[in-house]
Amino acid sequence: MGLLNTGHQDQNNQQTDIGTILKNGKEILFQGFNWESHKYNWWENLESKVGDIAKAGFTSVWLPPPTHSFSPQGYTPQNLYSLNTNYGSEHHLKALLAKMKQHKLRSMADIVINHRVGTTQGRGGIYNRFDGIPLSWDERAVTSDTGGQGNTKTGAIFQGFPNIDHTQDFVRKDIIGWLRWLRHNVGFEDFRFDFAKGFSAKYVKEYIEAAKPLFCVGEFWDSCNYRGSSLDYNQDSHRQRIINWIDGTGQLSAAFDFTTKGILQEAVKGEFWRLRDAQGKPPGVMGWWPSRSVTFVDNHDTGSTQAHWPFPSDHIMEGYAYILTHPGIPTVFYDHFFEWGNSIRNQIVKLIDVRKREGIHSRSSVRILEGKQNLYSAMIGEKVCMKIGSASWCPSASHHTQWELATSGHNYAVWRKQ
Repeated sequence: MGLLNTGHQDQNNQQTDIGTILKNGKEILFQGFNWESHKYNWWENLESKVGDIAKAGFTSVWLPPPTHSFSPQGYTPQNLYSLNTNYGSEHHLKALLAKMKQHKLRSMADIVINHRVGTTQGRGGIYNRFDGIPLSWDERAVTSDTGGQGNTKTGAIFQGFPNIDHTQDFVRKDIIGWLRWLRHNVGFEDFRFDFAKGFSAKYVKEYIEAAKPLFCVGEFWDSCNYRGSSLDYNQDSHRQRIINWIDGTGQLSAAFDFTTKGILQEAVKGEFWRLRDAQGKPPGVMGWWPSRSVTFVDNHDTGSTQAHWPFPSDHIMEGYAYILTHPGIPTVFYDHFFEWGNSIRNQIVKLIDVRKREGIHSRSSVRILEGKQNLYSAMIGEKVCMKIGSASWCPSASHHTQWELATSGHNYAVWRKQ
């Protein structure tokens, strides 16, 4: 972690210091795509929406993978130095990034470095060489357990593709050169690491230290603890694995809080007791390391047209009422903001507004007041109370405290201290 700048340097200098944004804790992220976005002129579409995104109060927009890919969504990369993709041309991407800079919105690149699609057949007759394109690696760049001549994987295997061997010095040197190019030439400020359980977190640490993004988040996604189809109350081992990954990055990266997502989407079905762990704290990564917890309701994998692990669609506003009032770093999904109608968008904007106005940040304190079947309520910091669930509840006024309703909707309400 970098030291906080002191004294006379201006805000801009401070922003370039890796760690400043994590310390500040005021991030609100926007996921700027879904699984179908590649079918449209996506960079142009987003450019037309930059004003709305900035005005709503977001600080960074997570964009889909910016470089050439075998599959149209971008998650099977091949030529890492080509910025012409199904999302649009290099020209349109650069226009989008410039517009975002004008609106003081940071851009987050989706970094897919667990696997890569080969261009030519090498030893064993499989496509494990990358001849004819930049970073023209040979079989040594591919792990031995995915058809290459490299070492075995330092993490989980992504099936069906050559997995990159990050133990090779030449591979890491090339990846660092590419990340620096994305950061300093193309102009992305933030990174999201795809399939982070696929390679050791120590390499993520090395890549962050070398490329110096302003903010990073990793996708360390594995299954929650279930008994049959029923989610266990205790997900401590699940959140511990995410925390171990964050630690492995030297605490330089945050991580998506899959634990909170898994619990929250069961809780809203009338099991709100799940939102208080045995210690009386929030039960996800948010409860243990909120400054590194990136909370979300759905993304392009869990929701959208893939729907691998979707949040119940009639409860998403309860989900947003929870993550946008609580510590951690909340993320809003493109579909919910732009495709689910004006009412949902306006409700999300009001919740963001309360978060900003009342100074809620990633490290805000939480006092859980109720957690039962049809009700969860909590006080965040000293100035905000909220409830979700079908039961009625309101904060109790004392002779020196008056609460006023800040915003509310179906099965949720948020109050601020007058």
